[in-house]
Amino acid sequence: HPPVSRREPHPSLSAMSSSPTPAPQPPLPSPTAAARQLDELLADLGHMQSTLAAAGQGAGAPAEPSPVLDKMLGSLTRDLQELGVAAAPAGVCGACRKPIAGKVLTALGKTWHPEHFTCARCGQELGGRPFFERGGRAYCEDDYHQAFSPRCAYCAGPIREKVLTALDQTWHPEHFFCAHCGKVFGDEGFHEQSGKPYCRRDFLAMFAPKCQGCERPVTAGYLSALQGVWHPECFVCAECLSSFANGSFFELEGRPYCELHFHQRQGSVCHGCGRPVTGRCVTAAGRKYHPEHFICAYCLRQLQKGTFRERGDKMYCQACHNKLFL
Repeated sequence: HPPVSRREPHPSLSAMSSSPTPAPQPPLPSPTAAARQLDELLADLGHMQSTLAAAGQGAGAPAEPSPVLDKMLGSLTRDLQELGVAAAPAGVCGACRKPIAGKVLTALGKTWHPEHFTCARCGQELGGRPFFERGGRAYCEDDYHQAFSPRCAYCAGPIREKVLTALDQTWHPEHFFCAHCGKVFGDEGFHEQSGKPYCRRDFLAMFAPKCQGCERPVTAGYLSALQGVWHPECFVCAECLSSFANGSFFELEGRPYCELHFHQRQGSVCHGCGRPVTGRCVTAAGRKYHPEHFICAYCLRQLQKGTFRERGDKMYCQACHNKLFL
């Protein structure tokens, strides 16, 4: 709107004709219509005033309102008052502290020029847009979440809606998943290791101790033996797979054995009875015997070392050997 240098007569105050027959005159505008016209003009002038002030700030000039615009506003107000219409301000702007004579915006318990109700962070106008309040100041949606919303521990982005709290951190629900396989956790929950969440399957596979027998993870009751852990059902003789009824076992090359198979592996089983030789032992022809089982295969008398004869895989005393084979 160009600056007004002088006041023109209002159309409703134009001169009357000197003819005896009065010329028809346009009706005076109603106070309501005049007030509406003033509001619209004041709003336009107020916006221009704000624009000029902002331009002055950018150029280093003071942000004071233009005296010309103030004079125009006062002149228009007086014109309307001459028509009998009161031009009272709608309030005081919460930003510039100037009276509001045109359009008014009400928010945060205050009144504002619409162009002065702006985001406290980016400065964009908030009229007609959703906004958030923090500490008595208004923020647009993006800036509010960037400044105040919790951050997701996975993507570091602001969490705008649902927030999940776990491991002393906040997460987008869709970003809280197994650190190994990437699957979102179900009803079984998660397991933590070194500050990271894992599903049960991956946690057991990666971090649970392994059974020395089957090499599967040990999750419940276990036995500790031979410098490792075992499922109870896996701690059996490595040869016959029988459990150790009396609780005792024999170790050979890091594996557990029952007494019989331990001695078999060691070659310390009596060739006569097939039982382990744990005490005194007689060795003959590369085989071991209990002393009482080192007997003649024919007369069953106990043999003395150095007084026997071997025939096939059997032992004989000298007399029986001579009788049977000579």
